[in-house]
Amino acid sequence: FKIAIIGAGSVGFTKKLFTDILCVPELRDVEFALTDISEHNLKMIESILLRIVKSSQLPARVTATTDRRKAIEGARYIISCVRVGGLAAYADDIRIPLKYGVDQCVGDTICAGGILYGQRNIPVILDFCKDIRELAEPGAKFLNYANPMAMNTWAAIEFGKVDTVGLC
Repeated sequence: FKIAIIGAGSVGFTKKLFTDILCVPELRDVEFALTDISEHNLKMIESILLRIVKSSQLPARVTATTDRRKAIEGARYIISCVRVGGLAAYADDIRIPLKYGVDQCVGDTICAGGILYGQRNIPVILDFCKDIRELAEPGAKFLNYANPMAMNTWAAIEFGKVDTVGLC
């Protein structure tokens, strides 16, 4: 079967996630369909994961595309690890509330920064859900690692109408 990873260009996270999944014997003969908006990062992580598969002599297959819908097509599991707006937007999630006297230790899950982040992410998450409903295997599961995790997961379940699990 197929696992699609959206936001796979997050090289460190994707590599760790991939190696964790391959620790499960039942998941070693799977197609991993990577997708990201950064073609550069996508090529980099594809190369890394292909080396891992080859050196481990595992039957896993790795494909990469900037076409998210192609990656999702036929997938049984769809994993999101996106950071909409990148680190520059995250810096604004800290800076803007601080400008108005709201000092927060973390701006990606709660408080004013988390709300700003959710406003960027939720429309994108709902686009993913639309693609999942249209293209993924019937009964596919959406595994959301993207912050703000609780807001994104709630939106995917409530409005995206996709079977979703939030992971942290």
